[in-house]
Amino acid sequence: MSKIYEMRVYRCVPGRLPDLVKRFENHTLKIWEKHGIRQAGFFTTVVGQSSQELTYFLAWDSLAEREQKWGAFQTDPVWISTRAETEKNGQIVENITSQFLAPTAFSAVK
Repeated sequence: MSKIYEMRVYRCVPGRLPDLVKRFENHTLKIWEKHGIRQAGFFTTVVGQSSQELTYFLAWDSLAEREQKWGAFQTDPVWISTRAETEKNGQIVENITSQFLAPTAFSAVK
C-alpha cells in the first residue's frame, strides 16, 4: 500500500515567515525525529497567492499512525515550550490548512 501524504500550508503573519522557517530548521524537525514524524519536503512560495506561506509534506503509513505520532508531538513538553519561546514576540502563523493526499498509480512519489 502507498503512503498517505499530508500537505500543510502555513500562512504567516506578515514579516514572520523567516521566524517560522528558523523554528522548523532549529527546533521542530528535531522534535519530529524523536516522534518518528517523516517530512517529505518543505517549500516557500516564489509565485502565488502569498509570499508569506510555508508549504510542507509529511509521509504517513496510515491515518492511525498520523493520529498517534502527531498527537504525541503536539503534547510534547519540549514542543510546547519551544512554541511559547518562539512566539514571545507575537504570533507567527496566521492560519494553517491541511490536506491528506494519496498518490495515483502513475505518481513518481509513492
